[in-house]
Amino acid sequence: MLTDADKQALLALARRTLEAFLAKRPLPPADLAPPGLREKRGVFVTLRRRGELRGCIGWVEGIHPLAEGVREMATRAAEDPRLDPVTAAELPDLHIEISAMTPLRRVTGPAEIRVGEHGLVIRGKGGSGLLLPQVATEHGWDVETFLRQTCRKAGLPPEAWREEGTEIHTFSAEVFGEGEGKSEISNPKSQ
Repeated sequence: MLTDADKQALLALARRTLEAFLAKRPLPPADLAPPGLREKRGVFVTLRRRGELRGCIGWVEGIHPLAEGVREMATRAAEDPRLDPVTAAELPDLHIEISAMTPLRRVTGPAEIRVGEHGLVIRGKGGSGLLLPQVATEHGWDVETFLRQTCRKAGLPPEAWREEGTEIHTFSAEVFGEGEGKSEISNPKSQ
């Protein structure tokens, strides 16, 4: 679990990184002093402007220390290939959200998945897709709809999650964003 100070440091790093990146200045260093920021965790950075998605990019598995991941994913989210690149003019209206991931855990089916607590990774037949825990909640999906939508994200048929050879993995995430009185957290209770 990250402390409130860790979360604020990561959000500030993401903001400073975006400011520098969009101004074409050198990126700020990633502070690795607090232990929570050194931990190797998967991380996603989501950018929204007035509620509209402007970018969401991340790593599902812990490749680098969390602070370094936030810095890199902030720049990548600003250039999310699915959307027009973020501009410096958008910065004042940009809301940053960070999802710090737990390790993946393979599951066998819907009974082991909790909507609102788990995110999903589905891998099968050459495709892989990921949806963060908050996506199912935002859309009001039940478990099977969540599974079907993750299959679609992987480029697989919606019912591929039922097929032999398809892997289903869950993860949880600490989700927090700018301007929140208290950070919203999807906390791993059983992982």
